[in-house]
Amino acid sequence: MKVLLQPVIGILAMNVPFQPPAASTIAEGVDRLYLVLSGITVFFSVLIFSIIFVFMVKYRRRKEDEIPVATHTPLLVELAWTIIPSLICAVLFVWTAAIYVQNGRPPRSSIEVFVIGKQWMWHLQHPEGPREINELHVPVGVPIKLTMTSQDVIHDFYVPAFRVKKDVLPGRFTSLWFEATETGTYHLFCAQYCGTNHSEMIGWIYVMSSSDYANWLAGGEKSESLAQLGERLFSQYGCDNCHASESNARAPSLVGVYGRPQKFATGETRVVDESLIQQAILTPNSVRLPNYQPLMPTYQGQIDQEQMLELIAYIKSLGSEERKGQ
Repeated sequence: MKVLLQPVIGILAMNVPFQPPAASTIAEGVDRLYLVLSGITVFFSVLIFSIIFVFMVKYRRRKEDEIPVATHTPLLVELAWTIIPSLICAVLFVWTAAIYVQNGRPPRSSIEVFVIGKQWMWHLQHPEGPREINELHVPVGVPIKLTMTSQDVIHDFYVPAFRVKKDVLPGRFTSLWFEATETGTYHLFCAQYCGTNHSEMIGWIYVMSSSDYANWLAGGEKSESLAQLGERLFSQYGCDNCHASESNARAPSLVGVYGRPQKFATGETRVVDESLIQQAILTPNSVRLPNYQPLMPTYQGQIDQEQMLELIAYIKSLGSEERKGQ
């Protein structure tokens, strides 16, 4: 017996962790929910199979011609095994929904980082301009919003220590946010099989103190911000000729339009977000506005995913001061 238990004792002696460190604001809440779910599952599994075993022995057929006595389940017992599980499910639903909502709404003060997944690497761009490949440097105690899209197939941005995971989809934008609570280096994985070298699509997130992060930004290669690159593209494609701020412009002004509801010629109302901006650039006739002629050409095949992110960053920057004051 001692020989059989020796490997288990050895693992326990090595203090091997059974889960990643909890290094974000939502990590401990997710862990508590997971432990409660696991505890409830184990408790009812043991209870149900124990009862099955006891009944199997106690009420087994002892004679071939034995006829079981008719039984009736008390009303209180039926109510108990209906009401108690229902209450447990309701509590778990509310608890899970609260965590989901918390993790689905990034704070307004978040730093936005654009992410492009491609076979088989992560391309990440900071708003100040620095670009990273399979690495992300962030300050501790500051919420980070990731706006993500894929250049080819479905990927999945997964940071176990932060307890965050989100699909990264081609042709669409998804968002994810986290706030790191401890400095250190943490694994980044693609959690969706994406091809031959899927296992190599890994990276690192470096959580730094505010001063170290400022030094890292200052010491990096100087480059234009995403909004500046987008402004150049906006002018290069002649978008500023139509989307002027004058009332007689051929297309609506884009100043302050991001994040606001927009009514279309079909009567539908949608909030202007990254996906809607991309749709308007690639298939403009699908989002026609009232009082404007459908003059805008499609840019399908002319703008790649990185340029799309640059244009979106520029449009989001227009009128940002006015939006903050509202």
